[in-house]
Amino acid sequence: MNARAIQFEKNCDVLKKYIPEPVVEAMAMWIVDYDFKLKIKKERSTKLGDYSSPQKGMNHVITVNHNLNKYSFLITLIHEVAHLTTFNKFKNSVAPHGQEWKNEFKILMQPFLVPEVFPVDVLYAIRQYIQNPAASSCTDTHLLRTLKLYDENAGQVFLEYLPFKSVFLYNGNKVFQKGEKIRKRFRCIEISTGTVYLFNPLTEVELFEELADNQ
Repeated sequence: MNARAIQFEKNCDVLKKYIPEPVVEAMAMWIVDYDFKLKIKKERSTKLGDYSSPQKGMNHVITVNHNLNKYSFLITLIHEVAHLTTFNKFKNSVAPHGQEWKNEFKILMQPFLVPEVFPVDVLYAIRQYIQNPAASSCTDTHLLRTLKLYDENAGQVFLEYLPFKSVFLYNGNKVFQKGEKIRKRFRCIEISTGTVYLFNPLTEVELFEELADNQ
């Protein structure tokens, strides 16, 4: 077995834990053909994944958060590979999420827009999203809501679904009370400090039962 075949097999072993089974071999071959290093990262609140162009003779590097469901992981991986192919064609002469990247993302995503890969509801949301893809799938509320249906985060809900004045836990260690909606965000008060924060309605939080029961 040659080096490419060995790497392909290793890639398959890793990817089958994170993406839909029908696309494991295709993605494993992408890693070989596009010659990039895939790093699975712990959860990052500011991004789902990222791409780094080759530095000092090293490979392209793509990272994806480990805790994404298999459909979110696949979309994020393709999103970052689109950055790689855009870099290969244009280097740093174009905007990171400009029309060149949008075109690459659409081309790379197209073969996977089938029911064998994505559930019908996710498929419909992606088809809408790729008409004008943004810097992150998180900015498309319809796609995000649909993808979140397949998460396994027990106990977590979108902030927008909690009643007014609910007390909730954010990021595992901060307790807030939900306030009124100001334009597109909710005004929330941190219980321990009284500091006011503005939250995106699609922020994932946990209802804080101890305080909520005492309201």
